Amino acid sequence: MKIGKVPENVLKRAVFQQIHYRRPEVILHSGVGEDCAAAVLAPDEAFVFSTDPITGAEQGMGTFAVHITANDLASSGAEPVGIMTSIILPKNTREIKLRRIMEEIDAACRELKIEIMGGHTEVSDVVTKPVITVTGVGKVKRNRIISTAGLQPGDELVMTKWAGLEGTAILATEHRKELIRKLPEELVDTAAGFIQYLSVVPEAAIAVKLGATAMHDVTEGGIFGALWEMGEASGVGIIADIQKIPIRQETIEVCEFYGINPYQLISSGSMLIGCPKGNLLVEMLQEAGISAAVIGRAEEGNDRIVMHGEEKRFLEPADSDELYKI
Repeated sequence: MKIGKVPENVLKRAVFQQIHYRRPEVILHSGVGEDCAAAVLAPDEAFVFSTDPITGAEQGMGTFAVHITANDLASSGAEPVGIMTSIILPKNTREIKLRRIMEEIDAACRELKIEIMGGHTEVSDVVTKPVITVTGVGKVKRNRIISTAGLQPGDELVMTKWAGLEGTAILATEHRKELIRKLPEELVDTAAGFIQYLSVVPEAAIAVKLGATAMHDVTEGGIFGALWEMGEASGVGIIADIQKIPIRQETIEVCEFYGINPYQLISSGSMLIGCPKGNLLVEMLQEAGISAAVIGRAEEGNDRIVMHGEEKRFLEPADSDELYKI
């Protein structure tokens, strides 16, 4: 395709024909020439917004784009309603590439019951790889909004799924040929399949019902970064046990191959939850088929510590994610 706005005939074929799910709250839907979307809410509900770019992955990036934004909304206690997408493609991108991205976006939206409310699609010589930016819209009861900053001393810290989840999936997908030279092919394929666990929307809904005080999806900087950020936002200390942090063997093998720290690897699909009744929350999550564990607690003070036996590691603000070292 040539530089500039995607032609209308391509837009209809590759974009709008891939959009299938509609929400009752949305009263102005996506279409040619529509620059805005509109939705209505009940009097006791509030809108929640989030936006995220996808630049670190190319294969499956449509799937990543939807889930990461939906996870941000879910972390506030909101139900995702819709997304607006901006897709910037390198020049000479074939139409089939755009269609496949939209098919991924639509499949993820249908899974989560989210509407694609609109967006923008363009070909530009400014980028060398596709860039997707997604703005998400969610709704929540005004008295049920949860923030990262709500953690209280004494709250237990529950982590869902496993450390390094998203980063493992990206590396196993985009570097498969390199990895299978030294690792079993079955292990690499299993790691690539972690993309199926990217959503934290189900666990967020369960945590809200049980009275979670704070929620934070574990993204760049990994679980170490998320622990720091929740403690810093809430103004409390944190103590966690590294031996209680769930991690898959596939992640350990992939991270050892590249010499990176899995606990500082992007982990979308994992949620960090502050809750007065951590063990009860773990039981409820496991009953719903979601792996989870209590990994620590909040304390008075400002120290954020990860224990490994008798050894202490004092956490610091997250640096560049381990993924970008590869």
